[in-house]
Formats: sequence, C-alpha cells, structure tokens
Amino acid sequence: MVNIRMATVADLIEMQQCNLWCLPENYQMKYYFYHQLTWPQLLWVAEDFDGRIVGYVLAKMEENEDTTAPDYVPHGHITSLAVLRTHRKRGIATMLMRRAQLEMEQVMGAKYVSLHVRKSNRAAFHLYSETLAYEINDIERGYYADGEDAYDMRCTFAKHREREAAKKAAAAAAAAVTEVAEGVGKLVTA
Repeated sequence: MVNIRMATVADLIEMQQCNLWCLPENYQMKYYFYHQLTWPQLLWVAEDFDGRIVGYVLAKMEENEDTTAPDYVPHGHITSLAVLRTHRKRGIATMLMRRAQLEMEQVMGAKYVSLHVRKSNRAAFHLYSETLAYEINDIERGYYADGEDAYDMRCTFAKHREREAAKKAAAAAAAAVTEVAEGVGKLVTA
C-alpha cells in the first residue's frame, strides 16, 4: 500500500536520497528547496506503509519565457521522477505524474507539460509515451552530462483529455456490443 501526497519541506532529504539511489542526474538540496518554495503544489511523494519515501516527482512551471508575449503558453516541466527499484511496476510513477499534471493544469493553468528522458531509458519512454500519452517534440543532442541524447517530450492536456474520452467511448461501445451479443445468445438458446 502506497500513499501519494503533497511533499513537505521535511520530505526533501528523503526525496534527494531517492534521487541519488535511482538516477544519474542529481541535484543539490538548494534546488529541491527552490522547487518547494516556488511550486509547492507540484512536488508529490509516494510513501509506503511505514512513512518511508519510495518515490517522488519534482515539477515546476517554466518561467524563463516572456509571459507578456502574444504567443506565450503557460506550461509545466517535469524536472525529476524517481521510484525505488523495490517499488517499481506498481503504478506509482503513473500516480505521481498524473497528480503533478493535474495540479499544473488546474491550479497553475498550464496547457501542456514537458520533460526530458534519456534515449536509452526504454522503461521511462514507455511510461511517458504509452501510459501518459506524451509525444516526442524534439531530440536534444548531448543533453545529459555523459553526452547521451534526450527526447524532449510533451503532453498537451486538451489532447490528452480527448484521447481519454475516445478510449472511454470505445470501451462503452464494446460493452454495449457484448451486452447485445449476450442478449442474442440468450434468445437463441431459449
């Protein structure tokens, strides 16, 4: 059993520790504090039954753009996502991401969210592209400190909602067809 909740300042040390255990990209504590002070609604943790932090998402709103420009679109960015190996394949990363995205859209007014992922990280790429409906926007050559390229990925919230609505409609249609087929089967056997 895992509890997803908004991070507090008291969680930052465990979040950093989780980052150090899971990822080659690490951040100084002042970076976590900066996120916590600036975008507290966008930091979420997963804690296990004994209160230990087993995953986190560190997110922010992009702020290095001219917000007065006519083509400005408010958007968020996923800085870091990590789940301890002992707790992977349980949907924790998906829950953390969905919660951060919900806050970005509903609280901060973001239209989309971006992130970077290593080209070699197939598991993360699958999570983002298949489960969370992110699309490749660009490839950043030599993005990481070791020179590896990154996919620059985006999830547009309106497009994501349309996809989800289409999936629900398809599932409802399939259920209706199944129900009709079962009814016909009962008539035939009667």
